[in-house]
Amino acid sequence: MSDTSAAPSTAPAQPLPPTLPVLINLDDSDSPGDVLDALFLDRFASGEQPHAHSTSLDRAKPDATLLPAGARVVRAATDDDRSTVLAEGEGYTIRSSRWNRRADVTVTATDLELAKRIVAEATDGAKDDPEPQPDDVTMGFWYVAPQRGPRRMTRPISAGTWEEVRPNYTASVADSMDRLMKVTPDDVSGRLLLLHGPPGTGKTSALRTLARSWQDWCQVDCVLDPERLFNDIGYLMDIAIGEDDGTSKERWRLLLLEDCDELIRGGAKHAAGQALSRLLNLTDGLLGQGRNVLVGVTTNEDLERLHPAVVRPGRCLARIEVGRLSRAESVAWLGREEGVPREGATLAELFALRRGTPSADLPEPRTSEAGLYL
Repeated sequence: MSDTSAAPSTAPAQPLPPTLPVLINLDDSDSPGDVLDALFLDRFASGEQPHAHSTSLDRAKPDATLLPAGARVVRAATDDDRSTVLAEGEGYTIRSSRWNRRADVTVTATDLELAKRIVAEATDGAKDDPEPQPDDVTMGFWYVAPQRGPRRMTRPISAGTWEEVRPNYTASVADSMDRLMKVTPDDVSGRLLLLHGPPGTGKTSALRTLARSWQDWCQVDCVLDPERLFNDIGYLMDIAIGEDDGTSKERWRLLLLEDCDELIRGGAKHAAGQALSRLLNLTDGLLGQGRNVLVGVTTNEDLERLHPAVVRPGRCLARIEVGRLSRAESVAWLGREEGVPREGATLAELFALRRGTPSADLPEPRTSEAGLYL
């Protein structure tokens, strides 16, 4: 009987080519910045500078050059909201790009240590850390940037103390929030935090205050594109692994997903494919195991319309229905009866009345827009 099994290959692996052909096609749709980006890659592609290192700054000082001492500028491109500089030095090339207050710095070099050193020199003292205000809490924001993938930026968010904002909620909601504000890591018994109710009732305001109350032990991040998060495995894994704020390896993280009606309503499994399953897997499945991650979800849906898997016992750390204030509570909040509807008012309506907007002229709430609103 002949042996037909394949013998293991003894041929040596082919080495990667030391250089890559570079072909650049330009037309009138390309900007000077596009040309600069292409030029920057030349020495990396050719193998002359085979190592690269980069970093990003959420806020760069306006006067920071983002270049190391002695670098020679060879190209610069500036438009209304973005500027890019290409410079070089002994054994390295650096590309520094900034838009608004953010900045990216990338270096190619003859060796990795040189690339890291040049990045460090270029960004030394460039990070702008504004003096925090007493009512500020630092919050992270995740999003997918075109051609850059998942990104996280931070910014200070104004948030009152719970004592200050407690009168904005009905007695039953305030009692539930009292307990939630006092939660510590030892009290965490579920990984999902669900706030549901009509728009304008103060769900997001409550979450901002929660971020302030928990800031000693929990890092709070808002996902700006939750509809993409659970349909993009790479994005989900980046967020599950997380980007620590550097204060403590033991800190928990709270991921905020706003206005996720389509994701968690009763028909979500059919309509959103695997998105709901991945959300639940992040809270108490294999993906969430060993990770101190909480997920906070706001929705305008009624509790009865939510998927039963979302609200099952043991899954939620808290499940709070945030409704409009009763008429008595609304009158007490506003300080007068004029303009207050018979059925009571939402927090957004009360703020509008305080500003002098008649109740009948209030705009209809928009339920499809996500954002850090009331």
